[in-house]
Amino acid sequence: MLKILLLFVVLIAGIIFGPLLAGHQGYVLIQTDDWDIETSVTSLVIMFVLLQLALLLIGWSYRRFIGTGSKAYSWFSFRKRNRARKQTSMALMKLAEGDFKEVEKLMSRNADYAEQPVVNYLLAAEAAQQRGDEFRVQQHLERAAELADTNQLPVDITRVRILLAQNENHAARTGVDELLNQVPRHPEVLRLAEVAYTRTAAWQALLDIIPSMQKIALHTDDELEQLRQKAYIGIMGQKMSENGCDGLKNWWNAQPRKVHHDNALRVVLAEHLIECNDPDTAQTIILDGIKRQYDERLILLLPRLKNTDANVIMKVLNTLIKQHGPTPLLNSTLGQIAMQQGKWAQAEEAFRNALKQRPDVHDFAWLADALDKQKKSEESAKVRKDALLMTLKKDSVIFEEPKKSK
Repeated sequence: MLKILLLFVVLIAGIIFGPLLAGHQGYVLIQTDDWDIETSVTSLVIMFVLLQLALLLIGWSYRRFIGTGSKAYSWFSFRKRNRARKQTSMALMKLAEGDFKEVEKLMSRNADYAEQPVVNYLLAAEAAQQRGDEFRVQQHLERAAELADTNQLPVDITRVRILLAQNENHAARTGVDELLNQVPRHPEVLRLAEVAYTRTAAWQALLDIIPSMQKIALHTDDELEQLRQKAYIGIMGQKMSENGCDGLKNWWNAQPRKVHHDNALRVVLAEHLIECNDPDTAQTIILDGIKRQYDERLILLLPRLKNTDANVIMKVLNTLIKQHGPTPLLNSTLGQIAMQQGKWAQAEEAFRNALKQRPDVHDFAWLADALDKQKKSEESAKVRKDALLMTLKKDSVIFEEPKKSK
């Protein structure tokens, strides 16, 4: 604007002072080796002004041309961004419908112009995984990784999630380990780690992340306790498979007191010891747990103990009956232990006490066996008849068709 103003000033000055200077135009000589240019001062000024006008015109034309290209580019970019926004909205609707083919197509088309292109490509990758197209999955993940630049966390999490969906569990576990080194308390990473460690039987690794889960309240306390028990049970199974009964016992002895006081783990440990024919250690584990805390799961294991000191077991059971009352389970267990020792009269009394409180087919059968051993054939036949009638009555209730409403 300043240049244009100056040109107008020069033109006006020329119009005013031109006639006055008509007779005094002066003389200008420009001489080179081959050329001699002669002109007046007025002509030189006019040529200079015309040259300035020509330069201004050229500059204006250039700016107009560049501006037009920029506007055209902006218009096309806006159009693509608008289209990408609409396609993303349509893809979310298709995602709700479960049409993963359309989700992938809409999410990946014009994804570079979307508001969050990385998210578009990641969702397109998960949609491709749902269709089983591994090539497209990798293609979308690679493009998302390029656009994510330094923030690769969403891409890595999506990659692990897809690996788990493809049952590539060991590859997913490797990815989870790397993610935990970066973000040890990220909720989604911990969820994925739980799945990956469970599938690959990495029970110690699962135990290690439970404190982090607890700190961010990823699960309730009861759920975390169940997860902890599941991990310990898995470890016991591994120790049993790798090093046998001795390896299992050595591992158990090295555990802290909190683990020793967990009766759920004692039950599993005792079952493993019974399986590997170590009833004496199993008896010690069971009786110590029962003395510390009454637990029916441990009591149910007592009849499975063979070649142990049955008198000690019967003494503990009688003590429990005094403390907790003659429950059906305690009487039934006492009867089974007495049968193993050939104490038929004591077994008969225990089974009758159990049956007074609740009918049970197994107790009926054991009572009949105890009566047979005592030559009480008539009573034994009556007990078997009662057991049969009870069984038939129970079956008729189970298979009875519901009455049709009128």
